[in-house]
Amino acid sequence: MNPSMLISRLIVAALLGCSLCAPAIADGARARALGIPFDGAPGPLNAITDVAGLTVGFSTLIAGDGEEAVRTGVTAILPRGMASNDKPVFAGVFSLNGNGEMTGTHWIEESGFLEGPVMITNTHSVGVVRDATIQWRIRHGAADPSGYWWSLPVVAETYDGHLNDINGFHVKPEHVFAALDAAHGGAIEEGNVGGGTGMICHEFKCGTGTSSRVVKIEDREYRVGVLVQSNYGIRGELRIAGVPVGKVLQNDLLWSDPKDTGSIIVVVATDAPLLPHQLKRVARRASMGLARNGSYSGNGSGDIFIAFSTANESANQLAMKSMSALGNERMDPLFLATARAVEESIINAMIAARPMTGYKGNKAAAIDRTALMKLLKDYRTVVEKKTVR
Repeated sequence: MNPSMLISRLIVAALLGCSLCAPAIADGARARALGIPFDGAPGPLNAITDVAGLTVGFSTLIAGDGEEAVRTGVTAILPRGMASNDKPVFAGVFSLNGNGEMTGTHWIEESGFLEGPVMITNTHSVGVVRDATIQWRIRHGAADPSGYWWSLPVVAETYDGHLNDINGFHVKPEHVFAALDAAHGGAIEEGNVGGGTGMICHEFKCGTGTSSRVVKIEDREYRVGVLVQSNYGIRGELRIAGVPVGKVLQNDLLWSDPKDTGSIIVVVATDAPLLPHQLKRVARRASMGLARNGSYSGNGSGDIFIAFSTANESANQLAMKSMSALGNERMDPLFLATARAVEESIINAMIAARPMTGYKGNKAAAIDRTALMKLLKDYRTVVEKKTVR
């Protein structure tokens, strides 16, 4: 664990007064490290932080048990690090299914700008995270050139009420400040961390995951990074690397009548120069990665995506003099990279997550990595034999 991660943990533990804060996964396992095949070339970290200047921070809250089980947290994504407060990024948003929340999106649709960080938490903590983010921005930046301070933060959510006492309102402003202050580049944690702490997908423990892709367009190289808070899906539809593993791995099912009611938030970052309407097109392509893993975006699932570009650093309402952008005909590699990185980010979240017992003793099992890899190997063997014939 790097010093920034350690400091973040210590801050949150002190604020909570708890002795148990979710550890980073001990063996550092990620999907590729296990041998799960994914298409496309990842960046050096295979993370959203492969986009230069972008930082991510977490507050992870784990304490108590029974009806007082706290299993939740806050995730902060700062497109330009601390400069995000003063240098907006072009952005676009897309709702595949709207049974969820992402605040601040009306202004993104209207202006084309994301101003400040993207925050993710649990469903019933959106309000406190929104208000605390405004407080944090005021503390860390001057008023705008007009002298008038205002902010419409982007705060998204998924529901962790199966494992977390969601109506206990355990997320406080200090946890928001801790996530923002701890934001850093480099490798980041996955699984039971930040806003993803209490999340479940395809009836396995899941949470926060990330991935990236490097694409070449003509003579330039660009990066696409993704971070997900994954909390959607039913077991029988789960596919990993194209294999219908959910039909076989039927242990530890959570519900007798499962429905896709959990939600997923996808954040897509790129350093490719794109305009807001193009970024909305990129955000839509997150749907393709989600579908690859077996989502059908059920009625009760809030599947909401945001994409932004860190190019055009001077792109703000007052100082912008000129800008660059790729033509629409050059965007296909970015679309494909987005679908691939979303697919892998979700599986990374699932592989990293560890079993959890939470609210009222409810449990969520982690996917059995050994059984999964055997299944993938057996499936490939059958396919290879059929191909030879």
